[in-house]
Amino acid sequence: MTEQTAEQQTQADISRMKELAWGLTSTAALVAAIDLRVAEALDAGPRQCADLAQQVEADPTTLQQLMDALVSRDVFERRDDGTYEHNGLSRLLRQDDANSVAGIVKWIGYPELWRLWPRLTDAVREGKPQSVEVYGKDFFRYIHEDEPQAAQALSNAMTGASNHTSEQVAKSLDLSRSATVADIGGGQGHLISTVLRANPHLRGTLLDLEGVVAEALPALRSGGELADRAAVIGMDCRDDVPVEADVYLLKNILEWDDASTLKTLQNVRRNARPGARVVVVETLTDRTPEPMVTTSLDLLLLVNVGGRKHSSQHVEELFTRSGIRFDSVRPTGTFLAMAEGTVTE
Repeated sequence: MTEQTAEQQTQADISRMKELAWGLTSTAALVAAIDLRVAEALDAGPRQCADLAQQVEADPTTLQQLMDALVSRDVFERRDDGTYEHNGLSRLLRQDDANSVAGIVKWIGYPELWRLWPRLTDAVREGKPQSVEVYGKDFFRYIHEDEPQAAQALSNAMTGASNHTSEQVAKSLDLSRSATVADIGGGQGHLISTVLRANPHLRGTLLDLEGVVAEALPALRSGGELADRAAVIGMDCRDDVPVEADVYLLKNILEWDDASTLKTLQNVRRNARPGARVVVVETLTDRTPEPMVTTSLDLLLLVNVGGRKHSSQHVEELFTRSGIRFDSVRPTGTFLAMAEGTVTE
């Protein structure tokens, strides 16, 4: 390697490190674009910034600053005539798009969540969450009791994530020999609704916190298209899982500290019949196609609840400690994997 080439590599490394350090700017810019509904405004086609600013009620000069920042990050395109238009990434910011990431982005950039990140060093040094120090109480208790808008933002993000994966997860589950399925910690019920629609012979149960299931999808509520095949229970799964089912689904919830995860799995085992299947659906660290996303979530779990993302081996260990036989890990065709186990005698 010549001296010049080495110097060029050093400069490239410096540039890359600065880009990483400015990551928070990307989040803020994406949130601003969603709040202003820029993506929806460009649905009609390319627009000059002045016209775009008038439609979204923004200052033309500062809107151009925002748009150029997003274009530099490959979100939106700027044409030679100065107009802005959509590309594949920017279309995902539309809030009514079937593949929208708007809810996820809004949650990542939610102001109350940002208060945690300066405490990451303390979380790593001490090996414990920092939410009590920041909010005065446990993170989830705080958002549900004191910041309902934050709780709604989280719910929207979870629903958005479910929109990206529920169909594939439902297809990956063989439920032909099952009669009942329970979605534990299932949020507003997107996954259980998808599963019930795909399997007309099934009955299902949605279990989550009372404040969460109060906003369950209309299809699951009284008078809804699935209501005659669905039950909705408001409860913390760490306290109990009073449901007897053939299959228990636990999607992206067993990411607290190990003690809380074990409580949930033990509650499932205690209420389940022998032979019942336990299916943990989540991003596994040794199988993820999105390592930057997965490790970011891993650090967020650390700093807010003292939790972590799991490897396949860790899930196997948690199953074994809970008295559930670990069977296998299977792909779903998405960034999620399915770790399956069986409740024995």
